[in-house]
Amino acid sequence: MELSFGNGALLLLLVGAVVAMATRRLKLPYSVGLVVVGMALALLPMAPKISFTKEIIFNLLLPPLIFEAAFYLRWDQLRRELPVILTLASAGVVLSGATVAVGMHYLAGWEWPSALVFGCLIAATDPVSVIATFSEAKVHGRLRLLIETESLFNDGTAAVAFGLALLFATGHPLTAVGLASSIIITVGGALLCGALVSGLALFLTRRTEDHLVELTFTTVAAYGSFLLAEQFHFSGVLATIVAGLIIGNRGPLGVLSDHGREAVEAFWEYAAFAANSLVFLLIGMHETSQQFAAVWLPILVASVFVIIGRAVAVYPICLLFSRSDLRVTARHQHALLWGGLRGALALALALGLPAGMARREEIITVSFAVVAFSIFVQGLTMPPLLRLIGELPAYHNREARTTAHKTK
Repeated sequence: MELSFGNGALLLLLVGAVVAMATRRLKLPYSVGLVVVGMALALLPMAPKISFTKEIIFNLLLPPLIFEAAFYLRWDQLRRELPVILTLASAGVVLSGATVAVGMHYLAGWEWPSALVFGCLIAATDPVSVIATFSEAKVHGRLRLLIETESLFNDGTAAVAFGLALLFATGHPLTAVGLASSIIITVGGALLCGALVSGLALFLTRRTEDHLVELTFTTVAAYGSFLLAEQFHFSGVLATIVAGLIIGNRGPLGVLSDHGREAVEAFWEYAAFAANSLVFLLIGMHETSQQFAAVWLPILVASVFVIIGRAVAVYPICLLFSRSDLRVTARHQHALLWGGLRGALALALALGLPAGMARREEIITVSFAVVAFSIFVQGLTMPPLLRLIGELPAYHNREARTTAHKTK
């Protein structure tokens, strides 16, 4: 008997809750446990049949994760680090994507169009994987701020680069004017969508003290900003980041009632947990359907060059700030390198490739393999690396973050 989407999602949430309990007892990364269990589920005859598509990732699972992360970012802390974050999220993505494309062209034998498309979609670090890993490792302070916010902001650059690479791969000419206008329109449009939707939500919120209505307005802001931006081919992630930042920083200043703020924080904490559970379980369930052996060489090249590309992005950019107050220490640079995880965002872009594109299935398979490497190898070794470089896992969980937020 095949389960419907609703029943299947409900079953996966139950599995996610059990996995959360088990991984906490075993002291294993939650995301790794979810992927392993997802792979095991896929082998069962009664496994829920839920399609893993770009639409499900973008329209259902990504907005709550992005909004919840941005909601807790404090603007006064973020503003100081913006030069480093924006440089990593722009020039860093370009350098990383170009490095991967070169490796795929010369060592894996891919044509330039396919290599560039893959390089762009895999260049951005995934906010879902990054935030989940650093939350579980209980890392806080400047390192967490840098790596989480970079993973949030670099989607805008990756979306523009991916769109341009896709145009090139499908035979459309590219010009300098077209490149500049695409960047301005994609980023500017996303900022405008996020500001408009969140501004409207706050305007309406001021006129009620009903916590359920307040919660509804934040939900509309999270999904509305994302969907509105995507409708006009802007960056949905960037729009939702803006919405989360505005509501998270303005909401406590007399806009949200005390009861409303408590309800909003509790709801988005759960929404992020539920979306995380579904994302990683679905990744695991669809890893088993990939034919990795048939493309072992591109997988090997991609896995190596994704790390090389990240190093090419992190170390030179951090060197630019080495003589300023924004200097990034060597140990933080190593953590930025190894903590640049890939995940659902890369898979969503790969699954959204047009049906007739050359090497489409190969790109999807290699993307799944790189994500698996990222989750299992980098995800499992991240806590030992943090201990090795002296980033002690001081007690820092969502409750502590919420408490600090309430006292501001």
